[in-house]
Amino acid sequence: MSISKSQRLMPLATMEKIIIEAGGERVSEDAKEELKRVIEEYSASIAEKAIKFAQHAGRKTIRSEDIKLALKN
Repeated sequence: MSISKSQRLMPLATMEKIIIEAGGERVSEDAKEELKRVIEEYSASIAEKAIKFAQHAGRKTIRSEDIKLALKN
């Protein structure tokens, strides 16, 4: 079952935590939403590449090495 863009599971609280742990003191809602959008877009791109690597290898299962290869390309 596929998750639509409006149903993504990354909570805004996690975005705030990432920014604060990076040294931010206060985080606006739009900053959290933008970081969430960027991370989800980047993650989806990596996942799509990883799927292609797994398929090329004749597998349905995505492995960590597929993710690592996707990050390099």
